Amino acid sequence: MFDSVLDEFGNAETAVTVYADGEPSLASWFETHNVPVESRSLAPSGPEPFLAIEKRGEFAGALPLEDVEDLLTPPLSRPEDTDAVSEGYRALFDALDRTVYQALDCRQLLTVSREIEDRVYRTGTGELHVCFQRFSAFEAQLPRYRRLAGDTAVDIHVYGVPDWTPPEIPGITYHEAAGELERYWLLAYDGGDHPCGLFGRESDDGYTGYWADDREFVDAILDELPTDADG
Repeated sequence: MFDSVLDEFGNAETAVTVYADGEPSLASWFETHNVPVESRSLAPSGPEPFLAIEKRGEFAGALPLEDVEDLLTPPLSRPEDTDAVSEGYRALFDALDRTVYQALDCRQLLTVSREIEDRVYRTGTGELHVCFQRFSAFEAQLPRYRRLAGDTAVDIHVYGVPDWTPPEIPGITYHEAAGELERYWLLAYDGGDHPCGLFGRESDDGYTGYWADDREFVDAILDELPTDADG
């Protein structure tokens, strides 16, 4: 079911090789974000440490390791016009846009959820599909979603395991989804020119998740939502 979403939108098409003395911290960063990484040593008379990026098995560019470390130090930043930078940087930014995040916790998922909900509120139209695994988990979100439904024309659909009876709210439709969604936390906003989505799968170590401003990603989530759920 939803596991295919992570398989499709993971980072298998991007891989990096770090050339440096010792084990650079960036190696663990990329591994944590599900980007294949290989570390290689530099000769004493070799160049300064650098990172090489491959995309779909082909060389995309090389970047100074110091610059990449600065770039990936939170908060992450990038130029507004990525066409103005080298192919190596574009490949790196593309990797950041299509990355699977390991071991997320509920606080991090809520932070991303809030960003998406704020975008939905500002846009004010379209459809928002959300699942917080169980209806009881949606109870804490009620004030935000009452405001979202009352102040906008957004059509909101809430999915979950029916372990609690949510109140009727104009603009919100509930879908009981038995047990198939109990492991998944997701938001999918089909907002015209502003689609965005979040997908998280619960495991013993937290959540494995992915989010993107990408219509293809949003459509993939919507395609997996149960169409025969009770409305």
